Amino acid sequence: MPKTSARLLTLLSLLQARRDWPGQALAERLEVSPRTVRRDVDRLRELGYPVAATKGPDGGYRLDAGTELPPLLFDDDQAVALAVALQTVTSTGAGIQEAAARALNTVRQVMPARLRHRVDALRVTAVGRTGTGPDPEADSRVLMTLGAAVQAREVLRFDYTRASAPGARSAPGALGADCDAAEVRRAEPHHLVTWSGRWYLVAWDLDRDDWRTFRVDRITPRTPTGPRFTPRELPGGEVAAFVADRFQGSDGSGGRPCTGEVILDLPASVVSAYTRDGVVEELGPDRCRLVLGAWSWPGLAAGLGRFDADIQVVGPTELKDAFALLARRYAAAATDGPAGTAAPPLSR
Repeated sequence: MPKTSARLLTLLSLLQARRDWPGQALAERLEVSPRTVRRDVDRLRELGYPVAATKGPDGGYRLDAGTELPPLLFDDDQAVALAVALQTVTSTGAGIQEAAARALNTVRQVMPARLRHRVDALRVTAVGRTGTGPDPEADSRVLMTLGAAVQAREVLRFDYTRASAPGARSAPGALGADCDAAEVRRAEPHHLVTWSGRWYLVAWDLDRDDWRTFRVDRITPRTPTGPRFTPRELPGGEVAAFVADRFQGSDGSGGRPCTGEVILDLPASVVSAYTRDGVVEELGPDRCRLVLGAWSWPGLAAGLGRFDADIQVVGPTELKDAFALLARRYAAAATDGPAGTAAPPLSR
């Protein structure tokens, strides 16, 4: 028979492994009597573990949630996985880096030497998107509030800050669109998701009568939450496919109405590093094809112009017209003269 301390650790590990354990099954696994199992359960309770007794023909036990976090028991693989997850938390945008660092230090201190060496040898550096500034972090308290509303299926009321500069309007259907000024929104929250280092709330907008994805760092929840609702079916059925389609699109347009194709005299690796939503195809060591979307043709042409390379427009004609329009405008700006003849209207 194992010593009491070792047996208690084994019992705790078994209770953490699955929800319900018949008392007789625990006795057989521990090679003790059901009476000894009852005494060991009482010892765990004295140490702060909320072990509840379950009713039934044989009776059983369950490890429930308590009012505070008792010591936890991890196997080797779980401990390493936890350490890796805590090291990569900086890429989630959840604003809990300091807490994660303290948690990692706490876990490391109680690890056996063999595990501590494995974790110390596995130093992970989480790198965000290149070519962009730091992403705004989501407040962990806001994430908890939104997550609770999703779980409870309660209507959310929140202030949503503007996504663009004063006077500029967001394009319809854009991520966080219709929020060019701070305003109160009402929505049925369905999922919290992360995409490229940012947190988003996928919800049914009750005022727009349509699905929306809201940036969490722009959300200020209002209390109390609204009435409960019956969840609607998400288009496509899967949140991952829905979000990928909204952000990226199968053709690199990100769901934007203006999609163009160009060939750039740059390596595909360079273009990919600075392209979040586009589709990049390598055509050679210093040449690639790029399919990209935008909310207007001049906007798309201007975005492509940021690459310091020669550009060949594959199509459509509207993109070529937009480049011609910008060329006249830039030439006029360089000479301080009039822009000249107006370009033909650019269809959307």
